[in-house]
Amino acid sequence: MASNPSKAAAIVAAAEADQIGYLETPKTDMMLGIEAIYNVCREAGISTKDIEGIANPGGANGYAEYLGIVPKWVDTTAVGGCSFQIHVAHMLAGINAGMFDIGVVVNGQAGYSRRNFPRGGAGGGGGDPLGPDAQFVNPYGTTGAPSQYSHAMTRHMHQYGTTKEDFAEIAVNTRKWAMLNPRAVMHSKETNPNGGEITVDDVLNSRLISWPLNLLDVCLVTDHGGAVIVASKAAAESFRKPPVWIAGAGEAIGHQTMLEMKDFTATSAVASGHRAYKMAGLGPEDMEMAMIYDSFTLTVGITIEMLGLTKRGEFPSLVKNGNTAPGGKFPMNTSGGGLSFNHSGMYGMQLLVEAYRQLSGTAEDGIHGLAGKQTSANTCIVNGTGGTLSATGTLVLTRD
Repeated sequence: MASNPSKAAAIVAAAEADQIGYLETPKTDMMLGIEAIYNVCREAGISTKDIEGIANPGGANGYAEYLGIVPKWVDTTAVGGCSFQIHVAHMLAGINAGMFDIGVVVNGQAGYSRRNFPRGGAGGGGGDPLGPDAQFVNPYGTTGAPSQYSHAMTRHMHQYGTTKEDFAEIAVNTRKWAMLNPRAVMHSKETNPNGGEITVDDVLNSRLISWPLNLLDVCLVTDHGGAVIVASKAAAESFRKPPVWIAGAGEAIGHQTMLEMKDFTATSAVASGHRAYKMAGLGPEDMEMAMIYDSFTLTVGITIEMLGLTKRGEFPSLVKNGNTAPGGKFPMNTSGGGLSFNHSGMYGMQLLVEAYRQLSGTAEDGIHGLAGKQTSANTCIVNGTGGTLSATGTLVLTRD
């Protein structure tokens, strides 16, 4: 009979690349990822040769080759931005099965620098010309994520009576967290001319991207490298930083293209969340903080409801009056999120790094956070979304 792997492993260190955001000197995906691996090993006090398991969406073999290691365990799951939550879940299972003790989940993504690289060559092209998107979705003008997500936002507003102002509250609260994070692109006017505090009116009056999504409803496109070390319960005791326990994990896929999405206001996070809660023996009412994929304000609103943090159609009750901002009753996306901190294309890695820092008590250290950024939360729900509201990975993390 299968055993419950809850807390059989912990995240014991997290780190980012040397430079993130809008880099003046372009870097490749691998350069950003390798920097993050070296930095996380330094944080953990281990050598890269101590790594026994490695996970990355599609590129684990390249990282292993660069590091000169022969891992005992490999995961190349690639289902979009939630891949990293799923990697952690798979590591938990592998460690529980006794396959290895120390692994790294890594990602480097030159979302901004990539515009400087030559186009074409191997791997280029515009996707499958006979695929569902090309045949049935793109001809109706829904090319690109904003135009597809705007359909879901329109449906939510129609079905539940939510407003653009409700979604704008998410962007406003998230920006307040970015103002406590010196590494956030939108930390201040000094880090970016458009940085610093914003209001609901600023969101509503920002440039229209795809109605009802305005510019400040949409994530950044930046460079980022990140890595976390996952270790067995026995090994975790030897690390110098506090462990953050993987109490629950779940994954799910609802569809590939939005053409097959049965309900624009519901994602597979309801399933992945339920599985994570069940493994952890906890529920939404036990969560004290959330890290939720914010490719768009719409993504956050729907995910809040899917994770049971509010009822369907009632996410505004959670985000209003600064409830999810610094000093609020329910901290959310405390790095500044994909909306104001950093979003390289797949934001799930940034969620893991920030969740670890918060629960390990290292979010306010003069480099990664200013006074007020560190919360007192003991539990955190982490949810990544991949594709067009397609795949989800959910983790319940706790600290001692």
